Amino acid sequence: MGRPAERWAIVVPVKRLDDAKTRLRVDPNVRIELALAIAADTVRAALACPLTAVVIAVSDDTRARPVLRELGAVVVPDRPDAGLNPALVHGAAAPEVPADVGVAAIAADLPALRPDELADVLAATSRHGTVVVADAAGVGTTLLAAADVRQFRPMFGADSRAQHVATGAVDLSDAAGPSLRCDVDTLADLATAHLLGLGPASERVVRDHGLVDLARQAD
Repeated sequence: MGRPAERWAIVVPVKRLDDAKTRLRVDPNVRIELALAIAADTVRAALACPLTAVVIAVSDDTRARPVLRELGAVVVPDRPDAGLNPALVHGAAAPEVPADVGVAAIAADLPALRPDELADVLAATSRHGTVVVADAAGVGTTLLAAADVRQFRPMFGADSRAQHVATGAVDLSDAAGPSLRCDVDTLADLATAHLLGLGPASERVVRDHGLVDLARQAD
């Protein structure tokens, strides 16, 4: 069991928007706009979590960085530029992260994320030390949290839930709220997130471009 963590640094990796959400079969300009909105809503929810001390957004995208900074995130460049997991470790080591907080990485594509559902998992992490929450499919990872940063070992990627469990993370997927597991890669995922309730930026893009009907057709 790790030490109790009452406050948390949340690390959110935001990739270059040109390469984001390529499985969303919409106009490329709309896809980029939606990807940015989804990342913004994820960061907004993380900032609103009552246990959050700081949100670190790791991004090299020149369009995303000012948006995320205006929301209140600390934005750091992806200096390793070596993939997702090195970017997360880099974000966790940012000087703006207080020494006495836990560290959690969350996916940047959780547009329906609820701050209270994030808080519930972070509170449970203080009891377990390190936890993982899987995506809706049960294979990938939407959250990895460690009460002690020395135990923060992100292994996002193929079969990441199983890899995190194999390294000692407690799987809290079944206890996690649905908004924390609802990552959006496809229009069908977007339909599910819409039913849960999208954040304001994503809702605006979906409404302005008529994506609700497209998402429902794909569901």
